[in-house]
Amino acid sequence: MGIYGKLNDISSINIDLSKEVKVAKRSEITLGKATVLCGLDETKIKEYEIEIEKIFINNDKDNKSMLIKVKDEDLIKKTGGIIQGMSGSPIIQNGKFIGAITNVLVNDPTQGYAVFGDIMVSQME
Repeated sequence: MGIYGKLNDISSINIDLSKEVKVAKRSEITLGKATVLCGLDETKIKEYEIEIEKIFINNDKDNKSMLIKVKDEDLIKKTGGIIQGMSGSPIIQNGKFIGAITNVLVNDPTQGYAVFGDIMVSQME
């Protein structure tokens, strides 16, 4: 299963979008480095570094499948971390779609939660 759609400006993204992006199985998601794709201005979608800090592998009940932390200094400088409007931003790890941002932690805007990609796909079906 893949994720399809249209992206207007891919010049700054280090992902081959000529092919579909596969949805990772939960067992493929690892702690550590990942990227989030988001557009902070009208013209560009960029990749920003995040870290997967915790994986709630058996979570099927809510949108808190992974605890994430923004590591990208440019994103922190521009926004302070996760801001309103970033919900739904796709998270990529090892070239696969692993999920999307859902919530921010109020006491630390550099941290938040993400939902597994497979939950999103099952909701579409």
